[in-house]
Amino acid sequence: MKVDVKDMQGKKVKEIELAPSIFESPINIDLMHQAYVRQMSNARLGTHDTKTRGDVSGGGKKPWAQKGTGRARQGSTRAPQWVGGGKAHTPHPHSYELDMPLKMRRAALRSALSARATDSAVVIVDEFKVKEKKSQEMAKIIQKLVGDSSALFVLSKKEGQENMVLAGRNLPMVKFLQANYLNIRDLLTFDRLIFDLSSLQAVNEHLENKGTKK
Repeated sequence: MKVDVKDMQGKKVKEIELAPSIFESPINIDLMHQAYVRQMSNARLGTHDTKTRGDVSGGGKKPWAQKGTGRARQGSTRAPQWVGGGKAHTPHPHSYELDMPLKMRRAALRSALSARATDSAVVIVDEFKVKEKKSQEMAKIIQKLVGDSSALFVLSKKEGQENMVLAGRNLPMVKFLQANYLNIRDLLTFDRLIFDLSSLQAVNEHLENKGTKK
């Protein structure tokens, strides 16, 4: 698949071929869904907690005699059926973590990248460079590259990109992400994926099992 390479002003400078093993992989919707559910589930803290009848203060005395009152037998005013009592069958802290093999996770990323490339959502620039860390300048660049669409900038590394990140961090619908932290949620959330040539190479290495395991 051939795509145009633009400069930061949106002008075409050349044309390149995207790696077929990554941007022309089979699109597996079920696999992408599994990876997405895993990521969202692993992001949950699982710190929710409720008090059972053993955690609620009071209720140590039996409210009335077991027999002879005509009322239902009760052992504590802190049982679940009482107002102010503990709760039954309610959530307690636990992990929501789901596992997924590394090969499947990378296959899901390749599938997502292929789907976005098919939709013409992948934008390639020659080099990420911003003269000053000003939001106004970054907004103009984004407008020339993708218009009003939301954009995910994929970086090869943090070093040398500080001005661009600082200039764009306050802009809505813009995010900066290192290539080795590429994830299914961000790939599917943003309207456009913007790579420069170095970050594109980093993604190629990462998804061809040469990068850092994530």
